Amino acid sequence: MQDASAQMALLQFITCGMPSTAVPASIHCDHLIVGKEGAEEDLVASISTNKEVFDFLQSCGEKFGIQFWGPGSGIIHQIVLENFSVPGLMMLGTDSHTPNAGGLGAIAIGVGGADAVDALTGTPWELKAPKILGVKLNGTMNGWTSPKDVITHLAGLLTVRGGTGYIVEYFGEGVKQLSCTGMATICNMGAEIGATTSTFPMQEAHYKYLHATNRGPIADLAKQVNKDYGFMTADEGCEYDQVVEIDLNTLEPSVNGPFTPDLSTPISKLKDTTKEQKWPEEITAGLIGSCTNSSYQDMSRAVSIIKQAESAGLKPKIPFFVTPGSEQVRATIERDGLIDTFEKNGAIVLANACEISELEMMVTETQ
Repeated sequence: MQDASAQMALLQFITCGMPSTAVPASIHCDHLIVGKEGAEEDLVASISTNKEVFDFLQSCGEKFGIQFWGPGSGIIHQIVLENFSVPGLMMLGTDSHTPNAGGLGAIAIGVGGADAVDALTGTPWELKAPKILGVKLNGTMNGWTSPKDVITHLAGLLTVRGGTGYIVEYFGEGVKQLSCTGMATICNMGAEIGATTSTFPMQEAHYKYLHATNRGPIADLAKQVNKDYGFMTADEGCEYDQVVEIDLNTLEPSVNGPFTPDLSTPISKLKDTTKEQKWPEEITAGLIGSCTNSSYQDMSRAVSIIKQAESAGLKPKIPFFVTPGSEQVRATIERDGLIDTFEKNGAIVLANACEISELEMMVTETQ
């Protein structure tokens, strides 16, 4: 549960009179932190403003055996990916981007607080049986194309309603080249097409990521179970209710929006389309982060571009913010000098939280 919706969920759970939750649960303080001045100042201000809420959530965690991840620990979805998600897991989360965990082979579904209480009390949680949408990835990504372009392109094909009532399952040879955090980004944004959730079959990238995040025994067990029983991958000859194929050889970077996340425009056509549609031409702020773009891979890509700009004598001309996905990501990019590169080029490094409120306000005021 994230801190904004956990409050009502836990108040409802308390009325049940149970001494502890029926399933493992966690609380993550990430939504009530507003990014504005920088990590240190914003964290102090947010803790002061929301002290009563954070104290309540922490006391509930202590009383009912719920893990409590306090302010600054990171974005709920990145924390789940680094600590909880494993191939074959089924989980509910009180956030629409809960399917992020599907990047590590889980079935993770976003729900409201009341639905979470069903799980906390051991009450069967129900939904209409979803159909299965198979997305086959063919070929190999090249050039500037990244895993994010898979889902931005798919959103353009399916629209914001095209995934409604479906679990999206990715398959095909193209899956093998994706990183674990890249797969998580694809699943995360499945919410933008209305999907119940999205998931990937177990890959070597999952095995490596589990080991890298200190879950080696789980990685070895999952790999053995998949080898013996095939539980973590699709059955041979399985059928899908609908199949969409994406050719990674020809896939190019795209920009989605403005105004709706399913308006996907290939970067090669963006200039002409912007003029034809009379879209805003001036970019007023930049953000590397939030739950979709906050992994080490995303951060290192951004730093690579900044260094190329530096070598050409260029500096950012607009407000530029960076939000690490978790304390683990922040500490790692600090260790490797990425934060120094960001700050040297005028970036404001915000707290590890799901914080885009200030950026949204700036863009709105400009428009």
